[in-house]
Amino acid sequence: HEVNRCRGLFATHYHELRVLADRLDGLALHAMRVREWKGEVVFLHEVGPGSADRSYGIQVARLAGLPDPVIARAEQVLGQLEETGQGLTMAQLADELPLFSALSRPVAPPGGPSAVESLLDDVNPDELTPRSALDLVYRLKALRQGES
Repeated sequence: HEVNRCRGLFATHYHELRVLADRLDGLALHAMRVREWKGEVVFLHEVGPGSADRSYGIQVARLAGLPDPVIARAEQVLGQLEETGQGLTMAQLADELPLFSALSRPVAPPGGPSAVESLLDDVNPDELTPRSALDLVYRLKALRQGES
C-alpha cells in the first residue's frame, strides 16, 4: 500500500483486510457475490464493493467433493469456534480442533497394494501432460469400477 501502490490483491479467507480498510485510504474491498438458496450456496459470478459477510468454506469444500467425514468434522470445528473460539490463538486452534482428527487412516488391504495404488506408484505428477493426466483419471476410474 505505502511502497509500491499495488493495484490489486486477491485473497481468500483474509478477513483482516476489513480492519485494514478502515486504516488505509487506498484500500477498497470487493467480494464475489453469493446467495444462499435452500441450504445451498449459489455463486452469482459477479464482484461488488464490500467484503464477504461470512466464510463459505464448508459449502465450497462440499462443492469441491471433499469426503463427507471431512465436511462433518469441519462443521463440528466451526460450531466449536462459534461457541468458544473467539479468544483462541491460531496455534491453540490447531492443537485443540484438528480438522482431520475424526478420520481414521484406511487400513491397508491384505496382500499388498491395490491396483489403483500400484498404478499411482508409477506416476510422476510433474511429468504429466494435460492429456496424460486425463487418461490417468479414466484408467483410475475404470480400475475403481472393476473394469481394469
